[in-house]
Amino acid sequence: MRRTMAIVEREMRRFRRSPLLIVMSMIFPLAQLVVLGYAFGGNVKHLKLAVVDQDHGVPAVRIRELANAVSSGAHTVDLLDYTDGGTALADLRNGQVNGVLMIPPGFSRRSLQGNDPRVALVSDNTDNFVFASLGATMNSVVAAFNAPPTQSRISTAAGLDVVEIYPYVPYIQYLLPGSITMSIFMMVMIGGGIIYIDDKARGLHEGYLVTPVTKLELIAGFNLSGTLKAFMAGAVITIVGSYIAGVPNPLEPLRLLRTFLVVGTTAFALISLMFLLMVRVSDPLAPRAMFGLLNTVLYFPSGAVYPQQGFPGWMHVIAKIDPFTYAVHAFKSLLLKNTGFDAIAGDLLYLTVFSAVAMSAATLLFKRTL
Repeated sequence: MRRTMAIVEREMRRFRRSPLLIVMSMIFPLAQLVVLGYAFGGNVKHLKLAVVDQDHGVPAVRIRELANAVSSGAHTVDLLDYTDGGTALADLRNGQVNGVLMIPPGFSRRSLQGNDPRVALVSDNTDNFVFASLGATMNSVVAAFNAPPTQSRISTAAGLDVVEIYPYVPYIQYLLPGSITMSIFMMVMIGGGIIYIDDKARGLHEGYLVTPVTKLELIAGFNLSGTLKAFMAGAVITIVGSYIAGVPNPLEPLRLLRTFLVVGTTAFALISLMFLLMVRVSDPLAPRAMFGLLNTVLYFPSGAVYPQQGFPGWMHVIAKIDPFTYAVHAFKSLLLKNTGFDAIAGDLLYLTVFSAVAMSAATLLFKRTL
């Protein structure tokens, strides 16, 4: 352990002399959390809806009043009056409006007669989010229009009551577990993999080869130092990101203890994976080229951005062996649900076994020759 700790001390001294490396490895995950959290997590508002009323009857006015209520309340749509349907459709194609509500002639007469009255929503379906939001908004308007003026005291229709067992989770909180895992991964790649390969390219690692340090001690020293660096990055992002995302009581002692345990286990698993991938690499450009590929292959299948239930079968296979999957699940359980060790025991077990397998394989592949 004395020789292993000497390697750890050397690596940590080098790390302390690179403040820019420390800052950059933390800024990117925080920027990703804030930008993606607010770019994708908000409700769609102020969609421009052109209204072409070709009827002008009382039921048509009722439709317009209900749409105005949505515009004034939730601000999902902003209504624009058009007298000509052709002009409205031309503006829709040109991107001036997001949708066109057509109230055809005879709508009021059909409505009063109960003869299948219909309105049309012409929407730009090239943007699925806008298309879905407009459709849902106008469906709610039509449902309100169709509601009877008086409700029976006893309803015979079946109803559904949705009960949420956790408080509302905004998308920025949903992204936080993935951002913490990404900060650990970035420190592993930048502060571990790239520096290690640069040392090999400069010939600095040759000094280790003439010492009695064993292969296991070398790999253990590199892994421990990389784990310490990644742990510091992950711990800082956990605390700062929790405050940015609005996680309640982020400094609760037991919750923090469990979270830091996951941070440390994840850091060791990812640094072991990194050394397994880099142990035979000598080209200093290789880890830089691999960074983007690994980021994509590990981050997105983990469920950090989108639920895994929507993945095709081959992505489920990747997710099953991806250490990011288990880290993200553990962080979600702790930060979003505030669960105990029972919820994360399987994740910790997998990450521990993964670390042992990856580190053992890296030790076997390590060459003590030039």
